[in-house]
Amino acid sequence: MKKYVYWGSTVLFALMMAGSGTMYFVSENMAAKFAQLGFPDYFRIELGIAKLLGAVALLTPLPRLGLSRAVLARTVKEWTYAGFTISIVSAMIAHTASGDPATALLLPGGAFVLVATSYTTYHQYYRTEAGAEETPTAPAT
Repeated sequence: MKKYVYWGSTVLFALMMAGSGTMYFVSENMAAKFAQLGFPDYFRIELGIAKLLGAVALLTPLPRLGLSRAVLARTVKEWTYAGFTISIVSAMIAHTASGDPATALLLPGGAFVLVATSYTTYHQYYRTEAGAEETPTAPAT
């Protein structure tokens, strides 16, 4: 069950971030919203690139072989989760500070629930999987 909750929440969140990251490049409304919030235009481009790369990082499975690669992949995932969390909380603060209606917090709030679910189940899922790999099986007698 943890596997399905992990992958379900992670895929939904990654699609949400990839979609919003793409919109940062193609939507004039998004560019106008960034300007309204007081952000420079280059920040929109940087955030779009980061969201697309982060979505790929979250969807990339951890390697099963090679300790150094596994440690590197886990570190990248941890920083990806941290970056997304900071971005979401910052979006909520920016919308609140700019006087946007409370409905503007629905998407970032939903994204926060998804990233929190993905992060929590990420640790549960990979801890369970790592424990299963390390548990020796008794030979049949």
